[in-house]
Amino acid sequence: MLCSVWTTPGSAAEARDKTEVLRDIDEYMNRSMKANHIKAASLAIVNKEEVFYAKGYGTFADGQSVRGNTPFPIASLSKSFTALAVLQLADNGRIDLDAAYASYFPELAPRDSRVRDITVRHLLNQTSGLNDKINPDMTRTPQFQSLHETNRLLTEAQLAHRPGTAYSYHNPNYALLANLVESVSGERFSDYLNRHIFEPLGMNHTFSVSTTQQIDENETIPLGHYLSLGRPVGRSEPLWFIDGPAGIISTAEDMSLWMLAQYDDRLLSPELLKQYHAAGAIGPYGMGWLAEQDESGGRTISHGGIFWTYKSEETVYLDERMGIAVMFNSGLNAFVNYSAFIDGIAAIMRGEKPETSFLNGRNLETIMIALILATLVWGVYAYFRIRRRSKSLTIGKLILITVARLIPILILLSLSPLVTFVGGGRVLPWFGIWTTLSSAIIWLVVWSLVNLVHLACHYSTRFSE
Repeated sequence: MLCSVWTTPGSAAEARDKTEVLRDIDEYMNRSMKANHIKAASLAIVNKEEVFYAKGYGTFADGQSVRGNTPFPIASLSKSFTALAVLQLADNGRIDLDAAYASYFPELAPRDSRVRDITVRHLLNQTSGLNDKINPDMTRTPQFQSLHETNRLLTEAQLAHRPGTAYSYHNPNYALLANLVESVSGERFSDYLNRHIFEPLGMNHTFSVSTTQQIDENETIPLGHYLSLGRPVGRSEPLWFIDGPAGIISTAEDMSLWMLAQYDDRLLSPELLKQYHAAGAIGPYGMGWLAEQDESGGRTISHGGIFWTYKSEETVYLDERMGIAVMFNSGLNAFVNYSAFIDGIAAIMRGEKPETSFLNGRNLETIMIALILATLVWGVYAYFRIRRRSKSLTIGKLILITVARLIPILILLSLSPLVTFVGGGRVLPWFGIWTTLSSAIIWLVVWSLVNLVHLACHYSTRFSE
């Protein structure tokens, strides 16, 4: 198989040896993982009607090698499975996509009357009117214990906007959809996925969990990490209810079968398959996928998955009939461009040279370490300069210095709303902010402490005279 001749998607006339392609992919993956301090990853590639490559990279904490059948959390890639389950029931006439969600739960008594206008399609398209600001998800305490409890949020919530008028990515939309699947089918959501999706596709090592605690307790899953100052730090994923939006665990081999299923109508009628791969009414987010076009104008469906200690990316190039999925045992980090892995692999598959950016995790973390050291050196120099100051400051200058020196502290105190603004309205727990920006936070803390010492010296000099 490895010695066979393969025609690249980019050019039907150009033939390349598959062994050479796989070697280039391995070199790219190993180089990119090293440049971003990633300990383990799993890669799935499909081309035309075949599983082209399914392989693991790196090792577990105990040195065990990661393989193509090693399970990884796929996080929000799970949403496309949940959407498929809903569409299958619509295919069978058991769910109306444009019916009100509340019509399937007559016991609902929402405080906000607009909740009764939320349709199944609104939930699929993330246009329900729910968002993180008015309905805590990752910061909810306590977390939900079952899908049945999720309806409670519709009873309590005041919608941020009228259903169908604005897009807000919000995980509980898909928890509600999983609850709908469970209610309409009469099966537990995880059992429905097994019976109607995983088993028919031969995804024999894929399963769904309800909480991140079940990930932490599963020893077959590589331990997750976050990155701090260029060092992977292994730790358990914080407790989070993920049934529906982010609960699936899969392997590279199984994800290959999943991507191949996007080219046929084995699990869905052609009419609904077309809707499944289409953009929503007011944006690219459709039904568990971002439906867009690549640089050449070809149709793509894609999604990213985020945990604080795991990450995943998936893109299916519908017109090229090629799909790529990568799963990592390191989580969201401001300095790691995980989607670049997809772009690089796609370039190799097309016979092109993948781009190498200077802005990788290793280089950016090195810059942060240098910045921290420079701040400390400056802090020592400025301290002695302040102590030698012979002329006391005026009150006006002292006030200006105080305001300037409080800037890093104000940034630290404002991190949560700043991250929410930059992240499109997502409200992160403090642990999530730490894992995403740990090196920057360390620098801000060092800068803040240096400034406080300087301020103490300024005030001591000013008022001791």
